[in-house]
Amino acid sequence: MERQWRGKFPVNRRKPAVEVGSGVRKSYREVIDVSWGDPHRAGVKPLSFVRQVLAACLYPELMDGDKLMVDVKQRAQRLLGTCAGGSVGSYCATAGIPQILQSISQYIMRRDGGVPCHPENIYISPGSQWALTNILKVLVNSEASPRTGVLIPVPCHSTTIISLTTLGAVAVPYYLREERGWALEMEELQRALDSAKGVCNPVALYMINPGNPAGYVQSRKSIQEVIRFAAEKKLFLLADEVYQDCVYGKESEFVSYKRALAEIGAPLSDSVELASFHTASKGLMGECGLRTGYVELVNLDPAVMKHINNLFSTNSCPILGQIALDVMVNPPQPGDPSYPLYLKVRHFYLPASLAQNVRRVEEVINSFPDFSCQPLEGGAFAFPRVFLPPKAIERAKEAGLQPDTFYCLRLLEEAGVLFSPGTEYGQKEGTYHIRFCIMTPTDTMEEILRRLSAFHEQFMKEFS
Repeated sequence: MERQWRGKFPVNRRKPAVEVGSGVRKSYREVIDVSWGDPHRAGVKPLSFVRQVLAACLYPELMDGDKLMVDVKQRAQRLLGTCAGGSVGSYCATAGIPQILQSISQYIMRRDGGVPCHPENIYISPGSQWALTNILKVLVNSEASPRTGVLIPVPCHSTTIISLTTLGAVAVPYYLREERGWALEMEELQRALDSAKGVCNPVALYMINPGNPAGYVQSRKSIQEVIRFAAEKKLFLLADEVYQDCVYGKESEFVSYKRALAEIGAPLSDSVELASFHTASKGLMGECGLRTGYVELVNLDPAVMKHINNLFSTNSCPILGQIALDVMVNPPQPGDPSYPLYLKVRHFYLPASLAQNVRRVEEVINSFPDFSCQPLEGGAFAFPRVFLPPKAIERAKEAGLQPDTFYCLRLLEEAGVLFSPGTEYGQKEGTYHIRFCIMTPTDTMEEILRRLSAFHEQFMKEFS
């Protein structure tokens, strides 16, 4: 059950750039690294309003001049007023700055159509993964026999698997149906649960919506089926919703697990335990380096909430990250001086660029008979399947590598493009995939696809 997670991409991510600069002859001038979900690394510019507010909070003297918009100054002054001593260098409450928690609570209520949200159920954290790991600490009993199990999707980003295994839990995989657009089927959830009998005691169900690495978006119907399944099997729901702002499928819509739970109504809406995660580090905000996110907890026992409060008190989120969260959940509004530029970049330029990248990725990838890319509906990645020839698979085995790792290493060496192999995320036996971030400038994506196309054609000829 666990062996599929052992492979890790054996590459020094800094080495290629060093080789290019040291005189080694390459057919490319620079390495393009899209193995991370990091838009800024890929060349996407940060949102001006976010950076201006951060700058003003870090160095308040900037507000004395006329280079910053009035609303930037007002936001910075308001946020500094929430900091002890008026400084971003001060400590704050365990859960986060109360006024920012209130802003997050109001944002969630707007997002979910008025479903109540209480600030005391929200914890700001140094990244959504940090929050998830701490919630898992509450759920996982490392001394239990049989061990604690958590149902996780395949494919699934590797950091969650690492967190689970480090805590002594068992990752119980349920496979998404690739040929149906990475659909989640209830029969597969039941199969996964049955497979855990005699191996572990499943206590939680982990969902990623929109998907990472597979770019699916769950429908409201699918989410409510999952909630009913979790209620019947008494599973704690873990909803990773960090790409909720990245939905571009024409028929797709993001619906939060909390909203879907509320719409089902009592008794489930009052009893199903849920933790939902969001962050300013992912999606169109893209402030990965600030490492900030939050978790909202629903229907948890007060004694459990007290324990969680103790866990989160060990490492509160830096104030700069909390400021970025405040801007994310409460952006410039019509009438604000910064609104026209924010609207142009956040709601037109970035979504349009992403939509163009999606269209081109699907078009180019699916033009090859030995590639298959399911429709990209949301998230930050493409995760196409590559049908590798037997000779390439054999060569990979001779080198002691997984076949898709072998493919990615050759792509890096010969074309200067760094992808991640599907083996890092889990995949059905005998299938191979590559993952790459699609949140890049459009010209960068065109160059990536040009290099990939040229490389792939030569690679398939070599091993045909």
